Amino acid sequence: MSHNLFSQIFSRVADLDAPFMRTAEGRVIPYREAFALSARYANVLRNKGVVIGDRVAAQVEKSPEAIILYLACLRVGAAFLPLNTAYTTAEVEYFIGDASPPIFVCDPGKQEELAPLSTRHGVASLLTLGTKGDGTLPELAAGAEDNYPTAAVEASDLAAMLYTSGTTGRSKGAMLTHSNLSSNARTLVDYWQFSKDDVLLHALPIFHTHGLFVATNVILFAGASMIFLPKFDVETIRKELPSTTTLMGVPTFYTRLVKENWLNRENTNHMRLFISGSAPLLAETHRQWTSRTGHHILERYGMTETNMITSNPYDGERVPGAVGFPLPGVNVRITHLESGEVIAANQVGMIEVKGPNVFRGYWRMSDKTRAEFREDGYFITGDLGVVDDRGYVSIVGRNKDLVITGGYNVYPKEIETEIDGLDGVNESAVIGLPHADFGEAVTAIVVLEPGGSLTETAVLKALDGRLAKYKLPKRVLFDAALPRNTMGKVLKADLRKKYEALYK
Repeated sequence: MSHNLFSQIFSRVADLDAPFMRTAEGRVIPYREAFALSARYANVLRNKGVVIGDRVAAQVEKSPEAIILYLACLRVGAAFLPLNTAYTTAEVEYFIGDASPPIFVCDPGKQEELAPLSTRHGVASLLTLGTKGDGTLPELAAGAEDNYPTAAVEASDLAAMLYTSGTTGRSKGAMLTHSNLSSNARTLVDYWQFSKDDVLLHALPIFHTHGLFVATNVILFAGASMIFLPKFDVETIRKELPSTTTLMGVPTFYTRLVKENWLNRENTNHMRLFISGSAPLLAETHRQWTSRTGHHILERYGMTETNMITSNPYDGERVPGAVGFPLPGVNVRITHLESGEVIAANQVGMIEVKGPNVFRGYWRMSDKTRAEFREDGYFITGDLGVVDDRGYVSIVGRNKDLVITGGYNVYPKEIETEIDGLDGVNESAVIGLPHADFGEAVTAIVVLEPGGSLTETAVLKALDGRLAKYKLPKRVLFDAALPRNTMGKVLKADLRKKYEALYK
């Protein structure tokens, strides 16, 4: 068997003329067409000098062609590096400088803005790809061959690289192999009982694990199809839902949909499965959804570094507030926060995971990689959890100060650094507070210098354009001082407790 993820996908698609994607505008892309176009893109990349192990960065809007670019990267043996479309130019510069990709594909409208940083960091080719299949990449592909000899790679070769930040604010490139992605896709297809008859309603972004590796890879490995939406929109979901069998979403999808009058048993009785991930789903939302539709949302748990780790069962009780059992072939244990020893059921500790889904390490950060793994190969997730007597895993918090808002990871240190640099600011602390729609709302508490006169509006205006929109605080509050322990560490738990009712 070939280790290349694309070869494994190709071998599992029984009918090349079956639809792979349909857009909201009615465009249908069969598997045969998608694979042929991926060969053309692969030929372009190869002609540009891309070889096995190279990174191909892409900051492009969601489109069928963006998925096909991902397939093309697999075919040439390159590591696909998707970048959040909300990242500012300053943020993108860090990723390009760190990853050193010979190819960078961007939106046609951003080419002029991104060209200087591409030159500074030695990008050999800056190509463009638009949502209508326009841009220099498609133009070059039009004259390329529609067949390509998929690269023979090792199971441990990189298939993708996704950046995930840490509490220091410095982003880390998680290196994901062909084996990591293929093993997880195969497991999820079986565990969630996907087949060629499934139609997924895909409204997720494709620059992170959920939308790209979970949703898309599962469909590819099942030979199924998906209705490919540019973004989540309630009215479009209502219109397209009757044509689908499954929906994958973040909790925000469900909190918004459950407010709609049309959401009932009659309009959802044809659905096979609703899946939620990327952030904790409130137990109350789970119960509301079941009351309205008769369906029990299947919640699962994963990370950028590990793909999916656990899942509530397809057949069996889906417990609100729990993320289910470890997936087949994946080992999960809970350890004491200080000693690292494995602890008994019903005790809160650090979640550690080991399996074929766990990443190879952090790009150019060998010390950080070693620090995050135990000697016996278990990865330390940074999540706090508990396993009950039945084996259900529940996430109870983060060991780090990560804020998960609308399914996106936000690291406070990055925002605090920006705020602390503003004139008149003495210091700041950024926390996540409970929010019915976003799960958590990014919230900044600011201490001004004596005589400082900054307002909430002024702080938000100063941050706009320096940070991606989802990282911007929902509120900026002002306090006389930040609570600290005897070692001088800011007590963020005290701040979360003090302001916990802010959005209620």
